[in-house]
Amino acid sequence: MSDTNTSSNRVAVPEAKEAMDKFKMEVANEIGVPLTNGYNGNLTSYQNGSVGGYMVKKMIEQQEKQMAGK
Repeated sequence: MSDTNTSSNRVAVPEAKEAMDKFKMEVANEIGVPLTNGYNGNLTSYQNGSVGGYMVKKMIEQQEKQMAGK
C-alpha cells in the first residue's frame, strides 16, 4: 500500500520549509554531519538520523522553555 505522492518528509506548514531547511543545516553543522543542500546518499543512516533526532531534541527544549515562561 504505497502512494508515490505521500512522503513522511513533508513540512506541515509549507511557509516554514525554508526555516526548517536552515535549522536542519545548522543542526548538522553543530553535530559535525557534512549535510548538503543536494544529494546526501553518501551519508550513513546513523548520520542522517542523528540530525533529525537532534532537531527534535532542540525543538522540545525550546517548547519546554516557552511553557515555563522563560
